[in-house]
Amino acid sequence: MSVGLLFDSTRCVACGACSTACKEQNKLPGPVDPEPTARTWTTVQTLEGQNVRRLCMHCLVPTCVSVCPVGALARTPEGPVVYDGGKCMGCRYCMMACPFGVPKYEWDKPVPVVGKCILCTSRVKEGRPTACAEACPYGATVFGTREQLAKEARKRIQESPSAYRDHIYGLGEAGGTGVLMIAAVPFEKLGLRTDVPKDPPAMRTWQVLANIPDFVAVWGCFLYGVHWITARREEVASGPGAGGHGPEGRSS
Repeated sequence: MSVGLLFDSTRCVACGACSTACKEQNKLPGPVDPEPTARTWTTVQTLEGQNVRRLCMHCLVPTCVSVCPVGALARTPEGPVVYDGGKCMGCRYCMMACPFGVPKYEWDKPVPVVGKCILCTSRVKEGRPTACAEACPYGATVFGTREQLAKEARKRIQESPSAYRDHIYGLGEAGGTGVLMIAAVPFEKLGLRTDVPKDPPAMRTWQVLANIPDFVAVWGCFLYGVHWITARREEVASGPGAGGHGPEGRSS
């Protein structure tokens, strides 16, 4: 069963324990950046008087995976969307495709890679919670199965309806995400996209790719035709009797 995180903005005090724990778990260098980078996979920002985490949303049908031509990104059976820098060729398609703008590139390295939250994959496989959830002292970040997290989110909203917007962000956005969020203010005020389609964007990628074989065949025939015509013209031009090309064509 797919696992993920529930982030409750109303309980977050921006202590930064989640960011520090992430740094330690993943051996990421440097201080915590104010926004996610290739070296800071999660951070907390304050907007509209509310604190909000920034991290990979771990889509159920990840667009980044669908556009990666070398399989550097993949979704594990447990739910985390992981990255293999050894396979990455640096095309950065994942950065352009992600509806949440998550993957970040190491622009300052001679052999750069992409950096993003991998939902503590090794810990999850061992049956342990993510480092950020374990470090959170206020229950603002909770780890569990997606079903458990959705149930907990509904419970909090129902028990304190005046404290929350009646919406669980991530249940339907982009086809559903492994990270769910609840808050007291509209999610767009927290910098979260509310215009993402309900259908997984990755489905559009696959619809395009499904037509690629036919397109390649037709385009290949066209290019071969152009090549044949060009080669034939050059052959005729350089053949016997052609003026100005070769000894036979020169005037005496």
